[in-house]
Amino acid sequence: MKQSAQATKGGGPVLVLGLGCERGAGASEVIALAEQALRSASLDPAALVTVASLDTRADEPAIQAVARHFRVPFRTFDPTTLEAETWRLANPSEIVFRHTGCHGVAEASALAAAGRDGRLVVPKVKSARATAAIAESFQPVGVASLQGESVASSVASSMGRAV
Repeated sequence: MKQSAQATKGGGPVLVLGLGCERGAGASEVIALAEQALRSASLDPAALVTVASLDTRADEPAIQAVARHFRVPFRTFDPTTLEAETWRLANPSEIVFRHTGCHGVAEASALAAAGRDGRLVVPKVKSARATAAIAESFQPVGVASLQGESVASSVASSMGRAV
C-alpha cells in the first residue's frame, strides 16, 4: 500500500531521512539502507527533502554521500535537540545514549527535522554499520540554521544549494 507522503507543489507532506552510522561506514552500505527504508514503506524518493543526523556525523562521508545521492540538503542536530525527541521514538536505546548523549540518532534526527507535527513512517532499520528512519512532515522543512541545529554547508554548497 502506498503511503500518503508525497512531495506536492501544493505543499503536501514530505519525507525526512534520519541516519546514524559508525565512523568509516561505506557509502554504498548507507545508500542501500536508505533505499531499503524507502522501499519498505513504498515511499517515493522524490518526496525526500532532507537527510538529518547527529552533529558529530556532519563530516561523515557516507552520510554526505546519501545526501548527494538523493540531491537533498544534509542537516545535523546536537545531542540535546535529539534527546528532546525521545518521547516520540519507537526504539529508544540506552546503548545509543551512552555513546551519543541521546536515546536515538536515526529516528530522533528524522523527527527533529520533520518538526513538531512530524511522525515516523519508517521506524529504525539497521544494516551492519548504519541505521535509518523516515519521518513525514506536514510543514516546510527548511535548511536554515536554528539553535541546536547546524547545516552541513559543505554538502549543500557542493550541490549548488544555498544554506
